[in-house]
Amino acid sequence: MLNRNINRRRFIKSVLISSSAVALAARFGIRDAKALEGISVIVIGAGIAGLGAANLLRKNGANVTVLEAKPNIGGRLMTDWSMGAPFEVGAGWIHGPSTDNPTKQLADAIGAKYVVTDDQNSVYFDIEGYEYDDEEVERIVDAWEGVLEYIDNNYEANDPRSLLQAIKDYRPAYLNDPGIMWAFSAFTEFSKGGAIEKLSAPLFNWDEAFDGADVVVTTGYDQILKPLADGVDIKLSHIVSAVEYDAEDGVTVTTDKGAFEADYCICAVPLGVLKANKIKFDPELPGGYKSSIGKIGFGSVTKLALKFDEPFWDTETQYFGITTEPKGRWNYWLNYRTFSNENILLGLSVGDYALTADRMSDSEMVEDALEVLRNVWEDDVGTPTQVLATHWAEDPYTLGAYAFPQPGNRKSDFDDLGKPIEDRLILAGEHTIFDYAGTTHGAFMTGVRAAEYIIDEER
Repeated sequence: MLNRNINRRRFIKSVLISSSAVALAARFGIRDAKALEGISVIVIGAGIAGLGAANLLRKNGANVTVLEAKPNIGGRLMTDWSMGAPFEVGAGWIHGPSTDNPTKQLADAIGAKYVVTDDQNSVYFDIEGYEYDDEEVERIVDAWEGVLEYIDNNYEANDPRSLLQAIKDYRPAYLNDPGIMWAFSAFTEFSKGGAIEKLSAPLFNWDEAFDGADVVVTTGYDQILKPLADGVDIKLSHIVSAVEYDAEDGVTVTTDKGAFEADYCICAVPLGVLKANKIKFDPELPGGYKSSIGKIGFGSVTKLALKFDEPFWDTETQYFGITTEPKGRWNYWLNYRTFSNENILLGLSVGDYALTADRMSDSEMVEDALEVLRNVWEDDVGTPTQVLATHWAEDPYTLGAYAFPQPGNRKSDFDDLGKPIEDRLILAGEHTIFDYAGTTHGAFMTGVRAAEYIIDEER
């Protein structure tokens, strides 16, 4: 009945893949050990974009150094096993796990195991904690889909209105309907990483998608990074503060542990770091780049894993949706018992409430989430024996989760960020590819794209 990711071009093209994406995905394993012999490259950031670039460059003979601010690789891809089952601190799903998806290719290459998360296997509760009946769920979903179709049929790509304004234009009463607002939060705000007040109405739903139902990697998502990092010179706990670049003289990257020189630099730090001007560029980034960095949205999704001695929920149901106020407050829960033996519920806060949750202490976050669960299961809700929480908006080396289009954005605001600057500096990351923003496969593609530019330039 429901599909959480229906907004990834549900009405036009959910399985089409751009030719450039196919080319990038096909080439990341090509090896030409001498193509870049004598060429040096500094990659800033050891996330999947940076490691994807470094791996391909190294295979083609370049002298590659990766500088990572954190004491570990992975960036926004990290798995915590302390609860006995994989808690994905960052990226949690492979979206569209078809054979064309580069992330799925990386996972298959290491023999990863998966479980499909079935959006149909869900139960939804109203603001009072009572289960919605089938007719009410159908009404909510129909309303949500009606707004998406209305936007598709009436808005041009350059329309400056927000998704919130589009809902108001279509049916003002929807803004006061808790169930419909829950759908836009739990489905759309979760998928895009931004609040409906901040999402571009025409663009939030115009990205691309690979085919297939989303999967979780039960053997740990971050394992796909190991082959990419193998053999690469990665310097952890190196905080980059400045990048000096010149078409003739190459690049100099300054860190808290000294300076590094190279022929090229690929800067694969999160958009939040660029927005906060954590890295000084000399010369400054061109005006168009600075404008796009300022205009593109960068939100958060907060995760809270609660482990209990005994389950108080239906262990056969995969997702629980709970209508809450304020909007976005712990309104979607994943039941770990559907793919593990651990009594874990994973709660999600999205939209602007994720920013509020990120500022909470772990204990404050737990009490806030338990109040939501008690509204449904009352006194059956036990005391968690273990807790894991994320605070992406407060992470100084990330400052958010993933990028989204704001009112006034154009697709080019994302895509143009990936164009080389002075033939020496290249930005990479999920924020530099509109069609696959907010995904691990999008981030990986941009790293490969940046590496390919250097390979082609030196041939």
